[in-house]
Amino acid sequence: MKIENAVVLVTGANRGIGLAFVRELLARGARKVYAAARDPSTITPQPGVQALRLDVNNPEDVAAAAALASDVTLVINNAGIAQPGGFMAADSEEVMRRIFETNVFGVLRVSKAFAPVLQANGGGALLNVLSVASWVNGGELAAYSASKSAAWSLTNALRHELAAQKTQVLGLHMAYVDTDLTRGFDVPKTSPIQIVRRALDGLEAGADEVLADELTQHVKLAMTGTRPSYLPQAA
Repeated sequence: MKIENAVVLVTGANRGIGLAFVRELLARGARKVYAAARDPSTITPQPGVQALRLDVNNPEDVAAAAALASDVTLVINNAGIAQPGGFMAADSEEVMRRIFETNVFGVLRVSKAFAPVLQANGGGALLNVLSVASWVNGGELAAYSASKSAAWSLTNALRHELAAQKTQVLGLHMAYVDTDLTRGFDVPKTSPIQIVRRALDGLEAGADEVLADELTQHVKLAMTGTRPSYLPQAA
């Protein structure tokens, strides 16, 4: 999948990783970027960018977006939410349902709606923003981690289902990124633009999966170790 002359839809495009995707796509020669957000007025106007109203939890919004953006060749499922807390919290069921609605069902809705669009335009690609939390869950962001595990499985299934229409499906995994989502975490963070550049490099190279930082690479490698990385580690 080449970025030059591509027509791209980015969900959650008004800030963080989504905004970095918009900027880097334009820098690499994308012909048009549909920058999608629940409130399109939060999208900064610039040449090559078309703001698009899209709440991934609203089926009518998703259908309208697919009808309007019928020239799309690359879909980036970036929209996501998180909330600290473990499964023993009193409100954990409510929190988990809300997070899954966006992080799993939102990805599914957008992917289903745009798969025929991608097919009509030659196959194109689907890029799902996942996380190192797809593989490890320490309980600090329990529902978020579970949602990313589900989204990883969804991504892997879509890769098989969309192969016949020649749609490349890429899963992007990373640890902490310097965005609003991680503002309260005192940990090393990677800049959004670094993550995005590695993701798009992988996409253009035909990759199925991008592990965009060293911690993510270490965790994935350690999943098959004597004490797998998803189990509690010795102090």
